[in-house]
Amino acid sequence: MIIPLVSHNKTQPILVGLLVITSFFIGSLYTKVQYLEKGGTGVKGATTTINAQGAAQQAAAPQALPPEDTSPKKVSVDDDPVLGDKNAKVTLIDFTDYECPYCKRHFDQTYSQLKKEYIDTGKVKLVVRDLPLPFHQNAHKEAQAAECAREQGGDVVYFKYHDEIFERTTSNGTGLALDQLSVIANDLGLNGATLQSCLDSEKYKAEVDKDLSDASKVGASGTPTFFIGKSSADGVITGTKIVGAQPYSAFQTEIDKQLK
Repeated sequence: MIIPLVSHNKTQPILVGLLVITSFFIGSLYTKVQYLEKGGTGVKGATTTINAQGAAQQAAAPQALPPEDTSPKKVSVDDDPVLGDKNAKVTLIDFTDYECPYCKRHFDQTYSQLKKEYIDTGKVKLVVRDLPLPFHQNAHKEAQAAECAREQGGDVVYFKYHDEIFERTTSNGTGLALDQLSVIANDLGLNGATLQSCLDSEKYKAEVDKDLSDASKVGASGTPTFFIGKSSADGVITGTKIVGAQPYSAFQTEIDKQLK
């Protein structure tokens, strides 16, 4: 009797085919997720949105982004730091994240011209409010540190500290190590140990969280988000929204309209 050395399993080709198809779909899904993670989820290619952590879900079930709501909003300056003449005719509110790459782009490319043409001339006052996004690990602490710097020297010192963070960070989450926050304070002539103590106590965590809450109420879901409107006695402006690292001309057009 001859015993066959190999038996032919009729199901084997079917199993091989299923494995090939499954591998193809897994590879396709992985590619989509990698593309979203590398490209970001920026609105109009110029802002970092709070929904970045949902990239994988978006890849599995892609959906069109809703149209951006650009209608004027009632926005408060709260008790946040002011740069420029407090009696300026126009207020520019900036909801920012110290680790957002588009906020850094705005700082590098547009901020200095806005300051020169409108803020330093007394036409516009800038109010910075915090919107640290949850996937930028150091941004919330950096926002608190800036408030601690303000405690030592008022709004003038706050903006020096604000500028220095943006000068030094490479952005995108952990672009500036947290141990550098007291170093910046020392470099600016502040007391670094006092700032570190303030930061460790989380004295200004609630202040930053309030800005986050207020940002959500006025539809600021990504950074940077700006509101431009005529200044008011009660500190609440009816602001036109500008989203993202827009060119200087976008701000110029809206500010000039408000100055009339």
